[in-house]
Amino acid sequence: MQLTDSLKSLYIKTSQKLKGSDRRQFMAEVVKGLGRGGQIIAERELGWNRRTIRKGIQELEHGMSIADSFKLRGRKRSEENLPFLLSDIVSIVDPQSQTDPTFNSIKLYTRLSAAEVRHQLIELKGYQNEELPSIEVIRQRLNQLGYGLKQVAKTKPIKEIPETGAIFKEVNRINQEADDDLATLRISMDAKVGIKVGEFDRGGKTRVPTVALDHDFSDCSTLTPYGIFLPQESELFLFFVQSKLTADCIVDLLEDWWLGVLDRFSHIRKIVINQDNGPENNSRRTQFMFRILEFAHKFQLKIQLAYYPPYHSKYNPVERAFGWLEQHWSGSLLDSVDTVIKFASTLTFKGKNPMVTLVERVYHTGVKLTLAAMAEVEKQIQRLPNLKQWFVEIFGSSA
Repeated sequence: MQLTDSLKSLYIKTSQKLKGSDRRQFMAEVVKGLGRGGQIIAERELGWNRRTIRKGIQELEHGMSIADSFKLRGRKRSEENLPFLLSDIVSIVDPQSQTDPTFNSIKLYTRLSAAEVRHQLIELKGYQNEELPSIEVIRQRLNQLGYGLKQVAKTKPIKEIPETGAIFKEVNRINQEADDDLATLRISMDAKVGIKVGEFDRGGKTRVPTVALDHDFSDCSTLTPYGIFLPQESELFLFFVQSKLTADCIVDLLEDWWLGVLDRFSHIRKIVINQDNGPENNSRRTQFMFRILEFAHKFQLKIQLAYYPPYHSKYNPVERAFGWLEQHWSGSLLDSVDTVIKFASTLTFKGKNPMVTLVERVYHTGVKLTLAAMAEVEKQIQRLPNLKQWFVEIFGSSA
């Protein structure tokens, strides 16, 4: 077959429009039509690669396509050579990360730089300097995992106390030990600012045509979201409290939750509770300590209270769930209690829907123990020296 200029142009343009196996087989068909020495002619006149032509001929002869496997070419990603690299990065960075304090985004902000993460991979995880990727690669992986490294004003705490560093170190140690122990369950507990139920403008665009009120507000109720989050299981339990959130309320919610999951966690002998040091649940709140001691004795559990430093409550894992919740119903009119409950029930966090409960019990504020009664409680608990306010162990009767 004679290759004219018009045929050359047709073959070249056609091959450029085809991709992969279709292109190779077309090239093979043309070469067969050229006869003896067709591969040399195609290479010289059409600019086709003879290796590509041979692959196309094999495909024609066997009647099957050869996979291109582009993803197998080039240098492998660092995590393919180091299969535990990403999980080790998460274990280092996650305890040092906080949610957006304004809940305007669901991104996490970390206190660690990429260089520090690389250093800790060597010091804590046993990696060798030469086998780890560069600081720039670590930075890219942190961003891909959803950790923001950029310093922004809204993520900076109001202030720090001298014990902040020591508290963080102890919290991280306790949490790691809890996660490694099969007989220990770690939970994160906290409340979100109360939600006013009514036709109020909450920012953003509403999904319904109802117009929010901007004046003449009628009497409205308030729901306080309280969350219990299990970091290792990625499970969230949300309680919407209509009454005041008191020490008695918090421990009642903890007890209701435990009764609901007791069948699953009957092997658990110790619960580590991450909290902020709020007014109703701090370790100096007499009624809270009395009730949590009762809880430990009732279920024969060892309880470890591990508080985050003041002004750093956004590092508490449950706060991330509140960020997702705020994004989930952003702009929506929460004009009834039923609407709030339904919206919360449809939240997807960590691939799961939360268990949502409406709490209608009435709680009274101002309940506290006498000094003598609190002295008896102190005899049954153990505080960490030098950080007595932040770390407390409570032993059940047979824990």
